Amino acid sequence: MLSPTAETIRLFLHVIAASVWVGGQVVMVGLVPQIRKTNPDAVKAIANGFGKIAWPAFVVAVVTGIWNMFEVDAGGWAAYQVTLGVKIMLVATSGVAVAVHQFGRSKVALAVGGAVGFLAALAAMYVGFILTTGR
Repeated sequence: MLSPTAETIRLFLHVIAASVWVGGQVVMVGLVPQIRKTNPDAVKAIANGFGKIAWPAFVVAVVTGIWNMFEVDAGGWAAYQVTLGVKIMLVATSGVAVAVHQFGRSKVALAVGGAVGFLAALAAMYVGFILTTGR
């Protein structure tokens, strides 16, 4: 059996945290409309419970993402650096938009924040795969 390394631990933590952030949003997109039909009062409690898991996962993904940046030698490779910049922008957009969704009071803030946060998170994950396979 191959031995674990700092690299495999770093990548595992990054992928699992991103999976919780993005995958949890996928689950919420599927569950919330159903819950709203049967028990509308439960939606806020379920969303708050998800937030207690999702936000720490987001922090772990950001921290391990920064760690990843220090470990990859992309000096002089403009395409990689541009792609990384796009991913960073998408991650930031996701975090800000989800915060707007979570703390917004209007229907517009809830809808736009949730949709933009989710789509940016999906796109960030996809761009992450481009980064890992494009080298």
